Order: sequence, then structure tokens, then C-alpha cells
Amino acid sequence: MKRNHVIPVVLAAALAACTEANTPGRNAAVQVSFATQAVTPPLAASLAGAVSDTIVTGTDTLILSSVEVVLREIELKRVETPDCVPDNDLCEKFEAGPVLVSLPLTPGAEQRFGLDSVPAASYREIELDVHKPDDGDPQDQAFIAANPDFAAISIRVRGTFNGQAFEFTSDLDVEQKLPLTPVLVVAQSTSINITVFVDVGTWFLVNAVVVDPASANKGGPNEGVVKENIKNSFRAFEDDDRSGSGD
Repeated sequence: MKRNHVIPVVLAAALAACTEANTPGRNAAVQVSFATQAVTPPLAASLAGAVSDTIVTGTDTLILSSVEVVLREIELKRVETPDCVPDNDLCEKFEAGPVLVSLPLTPGAEQRFGLDSVPAASYREIELDVHKPDDGDPQDQAFIAANPDFAAISIRVRGTFNGQAFEFTSDLDVEQKLPLTPVLVVAQSTSINITVFVDVGTWFLVNAVVVDPASANKGGPNEGVVKENIKNSFRAFEDDDRSGSGD
């Protein structure tokens, strides 16, 4: 994965671009996609080891068949915005209420959300909540009615561990602030894709060894470490070809 680093000169340029571009009527289309695996050239793919849906360490094999996450309040934050709060006109909102996202387990990014009129400006961060729906929250009640299996859980993973079927669930509830590096400059009449990459291949690794996901269910010995792995597995970057690599 190519990693870029922001330096003060780049940030200053982005701020200048934001000032110039932040003019009413100058809008662009921005999409948000999700990926768990980058598109790999054929030769490299033939030499690769584990992919996102199959993790092997020693004699243990974990195969993921589905990974579902409840998200809400997906917002794009401008450079000059300290935080995304209700009615903040400098945060572009892609999703407000809870939504169930099924993460792709094949190479490349799949589009999930889009806005056709994002103001031309510079954006430094995308914010999203991994959200545990609560039937006491009016915003969550319709979601729970449509997705009763996700009442009080935010994540569900299904698959097999050493050939035995498992179901892992988590009540993780956390705000994810994902920096866009370098700063994302949205220009007039452009079409841009932001990929949220979720490294699900790391979720069930404990001391570099894959564990039975059932051991990370509520009250299990690996619940805490797997929750930390999940929180640390999200990152975001511009990815206009939806390759999942950010190159």
C-alpha cells in the first residue's frame, strides 16, 4: 500500500485552493466506496498469500463469507472545519441515519454512497460512525425494524474456522476520523471517488496468529483485542479508479 505524507507546503497549497474554490455554484460529484482488498496485477496475484477473505497461519484457516457493518453520519470535513456537528455547513453529509454496509471481499472498491453537488473546496478528513443501533433512539427504530438481527450490534461476520461455521458479532460503537492524505482537492465539475479501506484480514489476528472468531464474541477471551483490531483497520484515500490501492 502506497503511503503519502502531508507536509506544510502541501497543506498551505490546499488551504489556498480551498479559498479560491469555495465559491457558490461550483460543485462536483463525490462518491464513497468501500474495499477490503486491492486490485492486484495477475503475476503478483499468483504469488500472493492470504487475501482478505482467507487468512491462514500455521495449520489454522479462517474463511470469511460475509462482513456487515452498521454505519451512520458519514461526513466529509473541509480543511478549515474543526469538527462535524449538526447543521455545520462546512461538512458534506453522505449518510445520516444508520445504514447496513456489506463489505466487498473481492479485489477493488464498490461504491456505496454519492453526492452530486459537493462544493469545490479542500477536504482533510472523512468521518463515519461504526454504530450499535439502540431501540430507544428514534433515529434507529426504523433501521432495527428493517434489520432486526442488528438490534444492539454493529458488526456481523460469518464464515468458517478450520472448516467449522461461525458467526461473530460485536457491539462496537466508535467514531472513526479518517484523514485524507494528501488533502483531497475537489475542483469544479470533477468526479472523485473516496475509498474507505477496511483491512478485515487483521481483525482476528492475535499476536500474528489467526484465532477462532467465536472467541471474540461478547465475553470471550479475545473480545477486547479484536475490537481494537477493528478500530485500527479503517483508512481512507482518493481512489478514482476504485482499485482499492489509492495509487
